Amino acid sequence: MIELKNVFMSYNERCILSDINLKVESGEIMVVIGPSGAGKSTLLRLIIGLLKPTSGEIWVEGREISGMDEDTLNVIRRNMGMVFQYSALFDSMTVGENVAFGLRQHTKMDEQHILSVVRRTLRMVGLMGKENIMPNELSGGMKKRVSLARAIALNPKIVLYDEPTSGLDPIMSSTINRLIMSTRRILGVTAVVVTHDMDSAFTIADHIAMMYDKKIIEIGTPDEIRNSPN
Repeated sequence: MIELKNVFMSYNERCILSDINLKVESGEIMVVIGPSGAGKSTLLRLIIGLLKPTSGEIWVEGREISGMDEDTLNVIRRNMGMVFQYSALFDSMTVGENVAFGLRQHTKMDEQHILSVVRRTLRMVGLMGKENIMPNELSGGMKKRVSLARAIALNPKIVLYDEPTSGLDPIMSSTINRLIMSTRRILGVTAVVVTHDMDSAFTIADHIAMMYDKKIIEIGTPDEIRNSPN
């Protein structure tokens, strides 16, 4: 579903990523771990096409995206959702309007159909009936769930998560972990999850990629990584 081949990324001659090779199979949850500054979030931005690599290839659903123009990339992004570290909700919009945003931008659904999708998606993340609440009335965990609902409203094939449990208490972190796994089970999505939360990583991952000093130094199952000398 996703493959990075010999990817290098530099800003102003400063190396951010060095010779990254990574394969993510269809329906897999790939977790990316590593210290701050290792390039984890840059990896997500490359996969969704917000950044272009200095060199190397990025393949999504069998298409190489690094050389695509913005219009072509937007077609690819229709099949991708992103859950941002700080939720990135529109403060001036209600919960329902936030979830509906992509549907109104990228589909020709009528309003009745959009409202039905919004209700169904919010029910999936445990926020049924919260359509008219404003983001400033939500807890951090609720904002994360709205962000996930917005990401999956278009029924994507790929969902990218940037620190989905950051700043949450252990109980809410467990809730988000269950949502990530149930989203994969129910919708069949492929997920790439960047996290510092090792409990989360070992709970949700099919495979874990460990980044250090701008490189992926090891990829393995949770058990293999748990027993790694790294």
